[in-house]
Amino acid sequence: AGRAKRPRGAGRQLEAGMRGILITCNMNERKCVGEAYSLLGEYGDLLYGPEQFSDHEERLSGSNGEEDEDDVEAALKKEVGQIRASTEQKLRRFQSVESGANNVVFIRTQGIEPENLVHHILKDMHTTKKRKTRVILRMLPISGTCKAFMEDMKKYTETFFKPWFKAPNKGTFQIVYKARNNSHMSREEVIKELAGIVGSLNPENKVDLNNPQYTIVVEIIKTVCCLSVVRDYVLFRKYNLQEVVKSNKEDAQQSPSSLTEGQNSEAVKAETEEQEMSSKEVKEENK
Repeated sequence: AGRAKRPRGAGRQLEAGMRGILITCNMNERKCVGEAYSLLGEYGDLLYGPEQFSDHEERLSGSNGEEDEDDVEAALKKEVGQIRASTEQKLRRFQSVESGANNVVFIRTQGIEPENLVHHILKDMHTTKKRKTRVILRMLPISGTCKAFMEDMKKYTETFFKPWFKAPNKGTFQIVYKARNNSHMSREEVIKELAGIVGSLNPENKVDLNNPQYTIVVEIIKTVCCLSVVRDYVLFRKYNLQEVVKSNKEDAQQSPSSLTEGQNSEAVKAETEEQEMSSKEVKEENK
């Protein structure tokens, strides 16, 4: 009875095999879900066109006026039940599921690329400096999920990392790690193993903690490991929507994917929301 209320529509649990967007918020998950639907809907429509809904609802108004009231009411109840059932079965473009951690919202996606959508949102907010949310803090695309056990993660990432790091593809990278409600995983072991896999795909892939081309995001919640490979992680303030709209001298002269090492250091200082860096593979940060 003492537990905080969870947001509506979060009956389903985050599980291995889902893709989507992991969002951290400031103590108000219900409002966070609303902001997320609004923001993702705005940019989703812009990039992919309006979402196509079933016209099943339109048949609700097709009742014959000569029918008796009881028959009409019964028909409507049946129709509403059918709509509800079909809506629950249908995978919508964005759908909130239970993340398994406080102040974390997971929006499952269907038919879109989470990395491209979130990068586009951050790029637009970075350029315009227009604040669009109040309670959303960070918005991380999650392009793959697997069970949060070392053997599962190793097997999964051997394939997952290929588009970015398998020869002839290559790049500099860093790994950021965060675990919630999970005590059996070792940060150092995870980062060591995943960095080794990236190196095995192409020996020319190198760790760069100052100005990496790619940031491998590892977010573990309970027994689910959420993964993504993102660009402009530092320029976009660790994908923090509150920080990315703040102006500074470097932002006025920079475009995405073109930070210098010095500018990267300044951007790191500006982000203080969370610590998720490894002491070995990634810079240690303090709030």
